[in-house]
Amino acid sequence: MEDVILGCGSPVGEQGAAIGKTAALLAGWDDSVAGCQIDRFCGSGLEAVNMAAARVMSGMEDLIVAGGVESMSRVPMGAGGGALFFDPEVMAKANFVSQGVSADLIATLGGYSREDVDGFALRSQQKASAAQRQGRFDGSLIAVRDASGQIVLDRDEFVKPKTTMETLAGLKPSFAKLGEMGMDAVAIAKYPQTLSIRHVHTAGNSSGVVDGASAVLIGSEAAGRDLGLVPRARISAMAIVSTEPTIMLTGPGPAVRKLLAKSGLSIDDIDLFEVNEAFASVVLRFLDDLHVPEEKVNVNGGAIALGHPIGATGGMLIGTIIDELERQNLQRGVCTLCIGGGMGIATLVERV
Repeated sequence: MEDVILGCGSPVGEQGAAIGKTAALLAGWDDSVAGCQIDRFCGSGLEAVNMAAARVMSGMEDLIVAGGVESMSRVPMGAGGGALFFDPEVMAKANFVSQGVSADLIATLGGYSREDVDGFALRSQQKASAAQRQGRFDGSLIAVRDASGQIVLDRDEFVKPKTTMETLAGLKPSFAKLGEMGMDAVAIAKYPQTLSIRHVHTAGNSSGVVDGASAVLIGSEAAGRDLGLVPRARISAMAIVSTEPTIMLTGPGPAVRKLLAKSGLSIDDIDLFEVNEAFASVVLRFLDDLHVPEEKVNVNGGAIALGHPIGATGGMLIGTIIDELERQNLQRGVCTLCIGGGMGIATLVERV
């Protein structure tokens, strides 16, 4: 092993200080194994995977662990500070609003009603519940154990199988007050065709605030052969884009278009998509942007049901889509996430 690259959205406190190297040391790996952490907001984990893959493709390294970590219960979002979130001059120049207000702006512009976003959230919960019940995640989960070796957690706790449209409808909008404090005015000034923002996102149709970690082993064909490992998939292409920062969360569509253009493929050539469910409107917008049938997207649910541990999610999506490609005997999958500041990221994986 040559390096450990971990994404982290708030790389401070106990998950700061080059946590990739910290993890390698704590695991008792050889002193020669390096490590680092990177921050591309919600795309950090997938950026770590793409960075590792690019370095292997270039021949600079042969074997890297990539993924990410986020303990949102212990290091809250925004703990790292930053001008984009806290400097009034920067925020004003960027026409910055909360991501929740951006999600509501997307819903307003797209004509997505409260019933639309709640319906998508319900389907996410139902798919995740069925996948968990059928053991589809079991092969990729690592149990958390205490100091004596006893298992204290071996499955995602956030899934809510008893969710109904009625329970979702009873939740209050999460971002209306932020809108009243001036963020709606910023969004409307940028998008004057919007006379008012309809605040449809709640805790039930937005991604869950959770703890999580992910790790993917990425290596060259020669390294795998030397170690006697059987490859499961190939990272064939990757893309990063940035879009308008006020609406902020529309990056997945352009990122996937760029990815497909680089790889010479069409939407119809992709069997499955994992689109991070930061908010329900983000995925609905992606479906509309690229005319992707919903039955190809997040077939085992997504972050609304499973949670979105910021830095870890990208690595989780890679594992999820490879598992599902194998289960269905399919060939190609794309993982994509929206990212703060208007960015989008995408990765193409193919079974080998």
